[in-house]
Amino acid sequence: MKKIQLLGLIIIAVAIGIIVSTAGDASTYVDFGKAKEMAEDGDTESIHVVGKLPKNSAGQIVDMQYHPEIDPNYFEFSLIDNKNMVQKVVYRSTKPQDFDKSEQVVVVGKMENGTFAAEKILMKCPSKYENGKMETTEATASKS
Repeated sequence: MKKIQLLGLIIIAVAIGIIVSTAGDASTYVDFGKAKEMAEDGDTESIHVVGKLPKNSAGQIVDMQYHPEIDPNYFEFSLIDNKNMVQKVVYRSTKPQDFDKSEQVVVVGKMENGTFAAEKILMKCPSKYENGKMETTEATASKS
């Protein structure tokens, strides 16, 4: 076998290895109804749920509880998914910076005992730049 053919096979093998390893980390985008079904079926994989935060007429988030003086690693809020289902979300870490400014939120986690236990929160916030581009921030719960 020629060196170029051997090199080609090695590159293909590495590419397949990378694809297989990243596919294992991929999770599914679902709504809260599907998340409940998955939990009832015993599925323990992390899922993504996209939603918006319920806000009052003044633009303030409703149903959000965070008391850092009592427990800085407990943040609870409600989220409305794409099918307009409201679900309580519990994030066992500090409240992400600029959470109040978020337009859209993606929570990554799974359903546990009737609430969505978030491992990670991804936020789509209004940009601080004038050109209208959106900026995305990520918050991850520490594994302690």
